[in-house]
Amino acid sequence: MIYLDEIIKSPNTFFFFKALHIIGFVSWFAALFYLPRLFIYHTEAMDLEEPKRSILMEQMGIMERRLYHIIMTPALFLTFIGGFTMLFLRGWTWWTFNIWMHWKFGLILLLVGYHHYSKGIMKRLEKGEKVMTSTQFRLYNEVTTLFLAAIVLLAVYKNALEFMYALGGLVLFGIALGMGVKWYKKIREKSGG
Repeated sequence: MIYLDEIIKSPNTFFFFKALHIIGFVSWFAALFYLPRLFIYHTEAMDLEEPKRSILMEQMGIMERRLYHIIMTPALFLTFIGGFTMLFLRGWTWWTFNIWMHWKFGLILLLVGYHHYSKGIMKRLEKGEKVMTSTQFRLYNEVTTLFLAAIVLLAVYKNALEFMYALGGLVLFGIALGMGVKWYKKIREKSGG
């Protein structure tokens, strides 16, 4: 008979929850990348003539709600279940000596805030409010990219000095993303789209 203690100490248990964590955060980030894209389309639909305006705004609202409630939020919970179980299996001592994990957890809490802020945007768009311009939503969309890069770099480097170099690269990457969004806006304005 297998006892609970043997299951907890088994490396397979840790790897199972690690896989669950990875599946969760890949799904969560996919949804976090897509939702602001829907916000862009929703905002652009507000400028159309009827009946296109009403049809597209209703469709965008349906897609946003389904994405948020059926994919994004369950993926967040899957990420946390896998992550917290791995922390539990590693033990309190591991947590206290791995300061990089504290930083990662802080970034993840900020990302949860971004997740919930997006829900507020979704509700305001549903009411027909123009929350941001489509260009501002494009920049908002890149926040997720910066979170992903920072969290992955932190998980890979772990060491504070190496992470600081990587963070410097991330800042430069963020600046490049912002410039790319502005460049894309200029191209769209020139082409009339």
